[in-house]
Amino acid sequence: MSFTQWIWIGTAVLIAVLVIMVAHWLLTHQLSKVSPLAGPLVRHCRFSAYAAASVIGVNIALPNRQEMPDRALYPVIDHFMTILMIGAMTWFALGAAYAVTDTVLDRLAYKSDDDNHHSRRLQTQVRLLRRIVASIIGVIAVAAILFTFPAVQGLGAGLLASAGLLSVVAGIAAQSTLGNIFAGLQLAFSNALRINDVIVFQGEWGRVEELSLTMVTIRMWDERRLVVPVSYFATTPFENWTKHGASITGWVLFQVDWEAPIGEIREEVGDYVAHHPLWDGRRWSLQATDILDDGIVQLRAVVTTADSDARWDLCCDLREHLITYIQQNMPQALPRRRTEFLMADDQDSYAAVFPGSAVRRSASRWPRAGSPGPDGSLAAT
Repeated sequence: MSFTQWIWIGTAVLIAVLVIMVAHWLLTHQLSKVSPLAGPLVRHCRFSAYAAASVIGVNIALPNRQEMPDRALYPVIDHFMTILMIGAMTWFALGAAYAVTDTVLDRLAYKSDDDNHHSRRLQTQVRLLRRIVASIIGVIAVAAILFTFPAVQGLGAGLLASAGLLSVVAGIAAQSTLGNIFAGLQLAFSNALRINDVIVFQGEWGRVEELSLTMVTIRMWDERRLVVPVSYFATTPFENWTKHGASITGWVLFQVDWEAPIGEIREEVGDYVAHHPLWDGRRWSLQATDILDDGIVQLRAVVTTADSDARWDLCCDLREHLITYIQQNMPQALPRRRTEFLMADDQDSYAAVFPGSAVRRSASRWPRAGSPGPDGSLAAT
């Protein structure tokens, strides 16, 4: 190309870049005060806009075939610029899609607590739809770039002719992937799983940090991240502690002796829970729920909290308080196991109380040697 043509190309690119700079200044300093979309547009489309403007400027100022000194290079340059145009516009379109969805997500984030399940459901669906739109835009862009090659165009015609067979083969090969995608859509739009939901996975609780088309990322209580296929939650029962609200009930199990004054312990539990900042004021109770096989009485204290984090802290605090309180004020309530030893003089009374016992001896003071009889007594030899 001649020097004049290069000047025209540079001028077109400069004008396009200046237009983007003016738009960037308006979005940053003027429109950001009145439109919530201005900030996300600048954040996601700044570099892609400059790239798209530069490519558009080059395409506008690019000489045609008749103006090219070497016409043999024109198809190569034109093909290259077409690919650049598709790539730049795809980049810009993805940024614009993310900017629009970020505006919605920022508005929903103000109400995104555990109790507001409607807001979290909308956030999950918007994020999932954004990924679907981004995937569709990416696939269309790749297909458009491939179809700029003549060899691929011929291959595409052949593929369309045998689309029925290929669809069956592709469906079998991608059965697992398609199953995960449909499972992700089912979870997001059936309100079974949402972003920031508290769930129990394999005995440990965590929060749903990310929900994509194929994977669910769970942030565990110890800050581990578990990446689980979406199909697991579509086929396996799981606990969702925040499906209809964040309020939850916690319990503390502890064991005491039969001499424990349960009424006094109940009063202490009520006084401690009522003054604890994590109790939500709904309900508390203390009950003797079981007598274990070793003769120990099992008590259960039940408290309600606003969310799962408060539940864990309140239950731990209550358990520690009861351990200290019972140890210092009620030593007789500590768990004990009793063993009774019978002397020889007590055998007559023992036999009267437990006539069917295998260790019962005769009424005589001294045991007699012999073999046990049918009733369990020892017959004399």
